Amino acid sequence: MQELKITRPDDWHLHLRDGDALKAVLPHTVRQFARAIVMPNLKPPVRTVDDARAYRDRIIAAIPEGKKFEPLMTLYLTDNTTPEEIIAAKAAQFVKAVKYYPAGATTNSEFGVTDISRCDRVFEAMQKEGMPLLLHGEVRDQAVDVFDREKVFIEQYLIPLRTKFPELRIVLEHITTADSVQFVLDTPNIAATITPQHLLFNRNEIFKGGIRPHFYCLPILKREQHRQALITAATSGNPKFFLGTDSAPHSRDHKENSCGCAGCFSALHAIELYAEAFASVNALDKLEAFASFYGADFYQLPRNTEQITLTKSTWQIPDQVSFPESELVPLWAGQELKWRYIEN
Repeated sequence: MQELKITRPDDWHLHLRDGDALKAVLPHTVRQFARAIVMPNLKPPVRTVDDARAYRDRIIAAIPEGKKFEPLMTLYLTDNTTPEEIIAAKAAQFVKAVKYYPAGATTNSEFGVTDISRCDRVFEAMQKEGMPLLLHGEVRDQAVDVFDREKVFIEQYLIPLRTKFPELRIVLEHITTADSVQFVLDTPNIAATITPQHLLFNRNEIFKGGIRPHFYCLPILKREQHRQALITAATSGNPKFFLGTDSAPHSRDHKENSCGCAGCFSALHAIELYAEAFASVNALDKLEAFASFYGADFYQLPRNTEQITLTKSTWQIPDQVSFPESELVPLWAGQELKWRYIEN
């Protein structure tokens, strides 16, 4: 196969930041994707429908001239979110989900939920309105090993949540373990996104020849057995699993320091990274549904109709791309990829 045509994909988990950073990174996503679920963890976070409307307007203003792109907005769940805000979000139509961060779990999550049981009234409203809950599924207990925090979250929080709100539609985002794969397979009304880094790499990648901060993300890369489970899930043709890059731009100086930020920047070359992962197990025929169909179906949105073309052509990921006052280092910088997306 020298050429692969697929329906234009969507990114169901994306960080765009704001201001000049937004203007720098948005064109990379717009180039490949028709829509994206945009994360709300700004400073201050996107907590209300009015916040989401204003942020959406700034994103639309930053779309390159002549390009089409639809930002799908989310609200940041806090201890003080009200059922009334959920009803307003549903009515607004441009807000598609509510995002749960455990307080302090990842970048700009200090406003997150301190006790998930405080959110029962909100979850009731979400269940009634059909508003999906997006979960950063890790516990923050420092007694729990960083490699076990996703598994423990399922046991301590997600299973009780599912029992209490069986009709609540949930996306377990950026899953990293075989435990999550099995839970999603076994549980109704729950789906999962999978990132390119968790499909391509295990935790050894962080430490090859020294600490490699551009492979550091949260949830952290796991053992090879878990990566294999993710590959199997992504290429299975099961509609519960779909594309979500979790592309998270941090400037080089914020990654390469004594306390580097968590996050991998993949928006530059996301669909090509996924093609690399799927090709590694001879499953390119499964890429279109994973990238272009299953997410839209879960969010009850129409599938895209435009197509894109990937060509079998070796190219090298650049060492860096421009970013305000610094530069961004793309995921797997300097590596040669075998598939390339060429804009029409």
